[in-house]
Amino acid sequence: MTAPALLCIAGPTASGKSAIARAIAEQWPCEIINVDSATIYRGMDIGTAKPSREERASVHHHLLDILDPLESYSAAAFRRDALERVTQIRARGRLPVLVGGTMLYFKALREGLNDLPTANPEIRKELELCAAAIGWPAMHARLGEVDPITAGRLSPNDSQRIQRALEIWRISGKPMSELLNAPEQTDQPLKTVTLSLEPAQRSHLHQRIALRFDEMLDEGLIKEVEALRARGDLHTDLPSIRCVGYRQLWSMLNGEITPAQAREQAIAATRQLAKRQLTWLRSLPERIAVEADAPAADRQALAIVGQLIDDRTIVG
Repeated sequence: MTAPALLCIAGPTASGKSAIARAIAEQWPCEIINVDSATIYRGMDIGTAKPSREERASVHHHLLDILDPLESYSAAAFRRDALERVTQIRARGRLPVLVGGTMLYFKALREGLNDLPTANPEIRKELELCAAAIGWPAMHARLGEVDPITAGRLSPNDSQRIQRALEIWRISGKPMSELLNAPEQTDQPLKTVTLSLEPAQRSHLHQRIALRFDEMLDEGLIKEVEALRARGDLHTDLPSIRCVGYRQLWSMLNGEITPAQAREQAIAATRQLAKRQLTWLRSLPERIAVEADAPAADRQALAIVGQLIDDRTIVG
């Protein structure tokens, strides 16, 4: 028998993914696996729009609050953890629904993972010392000399990914872009069905992004960032603190920008994130697009899921 596909609900930030997932959970016995590189962190609740206690009580959510903000998480770790939970959920006779906006994690599920070298602490430390001396933009320029493809898709200030790409070059002598395109994989691709929530009007999404960030501020996001900052062991080079919203408010608390600038920059960064997410989704050849800002978006999504269950494309 062909293995059933994994049901994925993907979309840009603030597109209504959680609402669609709740509607599905009300209709069928299911459990939600969060596909999000921010909600994995404990103590980061408001700015990541984590499900409320009531939502978690009504349907089981997986891969929330699994790491301290001091820790890092990889696509490989996500794939391992997600598939482990898929097996457990199906064993309970329930439907696993993967919901989120971290497209790299969805890619790891769909396509599998290439055999990249593991981290080398000595090389990483050497790269960090070099970056401290010349800055990450200069390190980005060095990456451009050995791996222009990877450098071309990274920001000059994306320290984590620049460091990883240079580390791979140092260990293997090959560009990361070449290794990613190699046919050998440590994990095999999986069959997925992706419901892609795509707003028809970009302006509508922009309004939702601004409104949601203002609601986060009203709910106490600044105090949440203050608590993280007060720990003393967190900094802006960590993936957790680089999350949209947290990074800008951290700069505000450092006195580098004003509250108005922090709000403006956070909303702008969220819009850019949404744009990248939509670009990735629209490149998927087999996605099922749902007009996220349509009044009947939830009914359309439920009809699609119902058909997928009826024809046994997805099963619990």
